[in-house]
Amino acid sequence: MIYIYLNYKNYCMKICKLLLGFLFPLIAIAQPHLPGGYYWQKMPNGLEVVVIENAKVPLATIEIAVKNGAYTEGPEYSGLSHLFEHMFFKANKDYPDQEKFLKRTQELGMIWNGTTGEERVNYFFTFNKDSLQAGLTFMNAAIRFPIYRTADMQKERPVVDGEFQRAESDPGFQIWFEGQKKLWGDLMTRKNPIGDHNVINTATPQKMMIIKNKYYHPNNSILVICGDVKHDEAFALANKIFGDWPDSGFNPHEKYPIPEFAPLTSTEYFVKESAIAQTPYMMYWWQGPDYRHDSAATIAADVFSTILRMNSSKWQQALVDKGLATYADVNYQTLSYVGPISIFVIPNPNKLKECNEEILKQVKMWHQNDYFTKEQLADAKQILRRNDIRRNEKPSSLASQLTYQWCSTSLDYYTDYLDNCMKVSKKDIQKYVEKYITEKPFVAGMIINAAMNKAANAGTFFKP
Repeated sequence: MIYIYLNYKNYCMKICKLLLGFLFPLIAIAQPHLPGGYYWQKMPNGLEVVVIENAKVPLATIEIAVKNGAYTEGPEYSGLSHLFEHMFFKANKDYPDQEKFLKRTQELGMIWNGTTGEERVNYFFTFNKDSLQAGLTFMNAAIRFPIYRTADMQKERPVVDGEFQRAESDPGFQIWFEGQKKLWGDLMTRKNPIGDHNVINTATPQKMMIIKNKYYHPNNSILVICGDVKHDEAFALANKIFGDWPDSGFNPHEKYPIPEFAPLTSTEYFVKESAIAQTPYMMYWWQGPDYRHDSAATIAADVFSTILRMNSSKWQQALVDKGLATYADVNYQTLSYVGPISIFVIPNPNKLKECNEEILKQVKMWHQNDYFTKEQLADAKQILRRNDIRRNEKPSSLASQLTYQWCSTSLDYYTDYLDNCMKVSKKDIQKYVEKYITEKPFVAGMIINAAMNKAANAGTFFKP
């Protein structure tokens, strides 16, 4: 993930008219800081457009992302942003059934997909650069003029629910799902993109339209055009094709505010028996920082997680090198609304008690000044630098990297992420750990099969 280190000052709002291409007006408001080869405009209807010029291959990728997802879903809508994503690839005004929709993707030679997460739903197409206008026109019809037929939904509901069922066959998902209930309480649906079986299987076209009317507006969306393209031509096409998409007239996240997540008040453990858990898993979660309130900590979290993944870290040496676990990962997910901090460990089945004790012992030491060295901090920064280089090698992935940050952080955050990682100090990491982890309540879970649990009696030691 990509995160920010500094809180940026609020920009004064400036509205001006620019002449570009066909002399159409675009609004330049709080011009973001972007990497070289990236260009940004904001259209009068509020649609932000970013063009990324990258001519490594003669292809173009277009992506639209919407600030929607699990975080907008109360219990009665749990999983419907995901179903909505699937329905995007069905019928619309220009292609009134899925067969015509799919035929057009074949004519354009498209590779296409979409994803739904906690705070973003995105749709993307990759095709020959000469099909840019046709691709944008195709995207415009799908995003603005969908047709929700009961028959189509009856076919697609089992597909979406099937994804849920496949996930449930993974012990890692099972323990994650149980942990989320305890970590987020009554607001768990707002952190669970996969949804609820009953809600998915009873969804109606009317509910799809409610979602569309709340969130699918240009002033809640971003369009990214990336590849072997010229920014002036791309902006002209975007305005021509999307310029008459009407602004909603309201900010969806002000009209339909996201409730704040209640902080944990106590530590909770659970042991889940499952026949599919051939190997036991352990997970631990804390409620971490979020972009809105502590963007500096989100960067420190990334750097610290990178240190802990290094083979030279005390964390890996204490757990993996000493045979207590075969895998021990620490992760933080940057979000606008409370990013979770998680530990995922595959323990030695014969040393479950010792593994749990060592995990807690190590976590208690994380804030200490000598837990990692200056050399390890420098090495972690270079790992992040190399990862950033690799992420930028595939042009078709650049749009999705950017839209994730636009939805959950900002374009400035995206641009300055690596530079800000390089500025992280030991003190920054200690501050992050002490604020969000040290002596703070957490949720801990273990998934194990019945035979192993009978031998280990996990409940006698895996508890507060």
